[in-house]
Amino acid sequence: MKNEAIKSTHKGHNEGNIRQRSDGRWEVRLSAGIDFKTGKPKRTSTCCRTRQEAIEILQKQAYDVRINGWRDPMSVSLKEWYTHWLDAHIRNSVKQSTYVSYLGYLENHFLPLWNIRLKALESSTLQDFYNYKFKEEHLSAKTIRNMNLALHKCLDQAVKERLLVGNPCNAVTLPRAEKPEIEILSTDQQRELVRTSYRHRYGTFIRLTLCTGLRLGELLALKWEDIDLTAATLRVRRTINRLQKYDEDGGSRTEIVFDTPKTANSRRTIPLPRGAVEDLLRWKSVQRSDMAAAGASYDDQNFLVTNEMGKYIEQRTFKDFYDRMLKDAGIGHFTFHALRHTFATRALEKGMDYKTLSALLGHYSVAFTMDTYVHCMDERKRSEMDKMSDLYDMAFEMPVEDASYPILCTPGEDGCTLYAPDFPNLQITAPTMDAGLLEMKEKLHKALRQYKYPPAPTRQEQIVVPATGFLLLIRVA
Repeated sequence: MKNEAIKSTHKGHNEGNIRQRSDGRWEVRLSAGIDFKTGKPKRTSTCCRTRQEAIEILQKQAYDVRINGWRDPMSVSLKEWYTHWLDAHIRNSVKQSTYVSYLGYLENHFLPLWNIRLKALESSTLQDFYNYKFKEEHLSAKTIRNMNLALHKCLDQAVKERLLVGNPCNAVTLPRAEKPEIEILSTDQQRELVRTSYRHRYGTFIRLTLCTGLRLGELLALKWEDIDLTAATLRVRRTINRLQKYDEDGGSRTEIVFDTPKTANSRRTIPLPRGAVEDLLRWKSVQRSDMAAAGASYDDQNFLVTNEMGKYIEQRTFKDFYDRMLKDAGIGHFTFHALRHTFATRALEKGMDYKTLSALLGHYSVAFTMDTYVHCMDERKRSEMDKMSDLYDMAFEMPVEDASYPILCTPGEDGCTLYAPDFPNLQITAPTMDAGLLEMKEKLHKALRQYKYPPAPTRQEQIVVPATGFLLLIRVA
């Protein structure tokens, strides 16, 4: 049967063939798509010793090609489709940090769903899965929402390619995410940390963060080319992160990644206060001293935050330095991100408007800034409403110089008695009318001085005058 071509029992697209070569071995040949470099069909060729082995190889390779081409959606598992979606649609379209997080959901959380056929995945299954993750594994609502966001995008692509009629993620109910409490240093704690920072090598950057609100990844990725000391500005153009790097053989390790900020608003220019400019000038002299001490070993890559050898510092190393400063300051533990929240809080307390603050922080919207720092908004509303109290009190205020108070006078054989309807405790008995009016006026003035807002005089028509008495008006100006 040498040189005899034997067609596979598979028919149709990518059926392939097997043949026996002149050296006695069997060759399996299969078409596997298009080579986009040449424009010609891609073909695989595999050799083996027996015809039966060749048939088995052909069947397996044909199946793999159909699966990789998604020509048999009834047999595609969720894991197979999710992995294909990551490789074909996500890897080259998002930042590495996003890709790593999506891959992490598959490997760390979606394991129980791996073998479910794509066509058989139901909303009720996803609902039970998310409920279990929330109640039993105590994942946060935010994590579950992020997981569902990734899966939703994955299955949306399956809908677009007509592998699914609808997206089962659309019908799930996700746990409600509670707004996390943000950490803020009090004014006294901030003052103590700033005072302590002058005793530490990297204290400059604690003070810089407190006056700019930089994220840690933004701070550590700064280069001197991002700083304009003459114009007193700082430009945020990149970030640094240590991310998981997955090898092709299935292993994993981490690597340092410099990337652009996640959103367009995060790429921003921040004006620097004079104190920050002076701080950075002093830091320049520290780096020059490091360079002189290290000599040829100094690795000058123009980074702003560097160790004694000129190399950049990654986040977990800088956090160690920061924790030492907190311990030295004796103010308790705060995350580095608390410095960013503290900057925002102090800015609002000093009257900065939300739109400006949002731009300085690099938030995607002013609404997000207002929602994040709603505690400051509450305090601001209270202070502003306190200014309105005078308007409320105006309804009850009657200037003393414009008031004429009614006095009820009852004459008798030995003199007269005077009453003030608006001041029940005032009662004067005098031998004569003139003496009584004089004494009543003095006591009325004394009583009025005890009030911030004196009572409005009672109207004359509201006072019942006895038959033997009469009513007088005393002007208290």
